[in-house]
Amino acid sequence: MSAAAHRPQLTSARRDLTFDVTATDEHGARSTVAIAGEQPLTLYVDRREIVTLMTLGQAPEALALGFLRNQRLVRSLDEIASVQVDWEVGAVAVITRGGAADYSARTATRTVTTGCGQGSVFGSLMDEIDAIRLPDSARLSRGGLYALLDAVRRRETIYKQAGAVHGCALVRCTDGDTDGAAAGAQVLYYVEDVGRHNAVDAIAGLMWLDRVDGADKVFYTTGRLTSEMVIKCAQMGVPILVSRSGLTEMGYRIARQVGLTMIGRAANTRYLLFTGEQRMRP
Repeated sequence: MSAAAHRPQLTSARRDLTFDVTATDEHGARSTVAIAGEQPLTLYVDRREIVTLMTLGQAPEALALGFLRNQRLVRSLDEIASVQVDWEVGAVAVITRGGAADYSARTATRTVTTGCGQGSVFGSLMDEIDAIRLPDSARLSRGGLYALLDAVRRRETIYKQAGAVHGCALVRCTDGDTDGAAAGAQVLYYVEDVGRHNAVDAIAGLMWLDRVDGADKVFYTTGRLTSEMVIKCAQMGVPILVSRSGLTEMGYRIARQVGLTMIGRAANTRYLLFTGEQRMRP
């Protein structure tokens, strides 16, 4: 059966991402400015309430799928029959093909993470990490990294309009060649949300829907590299993680454990390579 036959039925319920409000500056002048949207979205699976996510609403269907994927609540996209978002009631209903699974055991333990807006991880934070080993064949040159940072910088983003959001991207980088062609970077997905954990989950959902393999890709985030970000990147099978921000000690330890290449404080032509040095080329 073709991959397309297993694609779930989806709504396309993207909402307004920015809203205009009036503000007064330090000189007493009033002006209209854009602010980022934020909306509660309660996730139901087979009519069972799982969690309420505070989200910008850029890719709500993908967010729901990616959340279920990264929380290990659903193992395969083939298990999902439909994803229906209704902003009038602030809900996303996911129906599985098997129907009415009992998620009580899998959601009994909840860890509140350092993600903006209080991200959550259900179950033991380290479940299945011991089994993850990321592919060692992927490589990233300095030129490819610089091309990635430039490609992300040039995007028209909600952050530039309104601030208050994080952005994540899945990128395919290419090296320069002997004929003088410059290194390049193709941004496959770029998602912004009020929390970086939502943005990474939405990209995980898009990868699932499009059957995109992460083994030869690079993941970029504007947020700091915490344990949650490293775990999610590893679960998505992406071996290289880049951030313009810093990292935490637990994120560092887990990155070394799973063999993730982690690059932080990356901006313009500056960066710090913390782990996975074997994947970096001059």
